[in-house]
Amino acid sequence: MALCPLCNGLRKIHAACPNCDTEMKDTGKVMDYYDEYSAYEDINTLKKVDGFPDSLKNGDCPHLLSCPSCGHDEVVLIKE
Repeated sequence: MALCPLCNGLRKIHAACPNCDTEMKDTGKVMDYYDEYSAYEDINTLKKVDGFPDSLKNGDCPHLLSCPSCGHDEVVLIKE
């Protein structure tokens, strides 16, 4: 069973915003933002429609990073 180290609090990510160099905040899985119930859906089912065609096959968990200063968002794929 794959386990995302960010989702499970085993690791933190440190990334600088490419626009303003402020440390970006991990705001969770991209799939959690699809609708009000997606956070409760099966992760592997959501990975089939997450916009990242190989995330399920490659064991990647797409996380949304957001800059608290300028509002820049970007997605990073975290190895499970």
